Amino acid sequence: YSWSTVSYAFLNRYPNPFATHVLTADTIEHRIDPSTGELHITRLLRKTNSVPRWARSIMRENDAYILEDVVVDPKGSTLVSKTRNITHTRLLKVEEKQTLTMDPFNDSRTQCKNETCIVSSIGYGLNSRIESFSLSRFSENIARSRKGMLYVLDLAQRRGLFRQRFRMEQRHLESQ
Repeated sequence: YSWSTVSYAFLNRYPNPFATHVLTADTIEHRIDPSTGELHITRLLRKTNSVPRWARSIMRENDAYILEDVVVDPKGSTLVSKTRNITHTRLLKVEEKQTLTMDPFNDSRTQCKNETCIVSSIGYGLNSRIESFSLSRFSENIARSRKGMLYVLDLAQRRGLFRQRFRMEQRHLESQ
């Protein structure tokens, strides 16, 4: 899919049947930087996680809150999303950066790069075990996340949302 299509789907990826653990996605702030034309969005995601038995005494609740900062640069055809957990940080800190860019060789395709940092500082000789467990779980979640994106892309395409959006963009360009 094109970068504009994937970016649109990324910003509208919740709810979907592959992300039932995401309970809410609330926009805290959004603004356009007048000097760069970049769209800046900050969202708060509330998720529920099945907590391993060994972590229940530390976490006390299943809900986790994630802060997501997104910068969309329409001129450079890039979307950068940075997420980090703001709860359960005593047990584990997870930071993820996802970058969507237009494929320089084929503008009907989008490249996606994921970078993740998982760090536990709980101590007691458990850090590497917790980090390894979390990394394997994160890898499983990436596969579900991709399925969710494909679901949203397919749904939007079937509903004609991309054609509608394309017509609106064309009208906007013609009026300038």
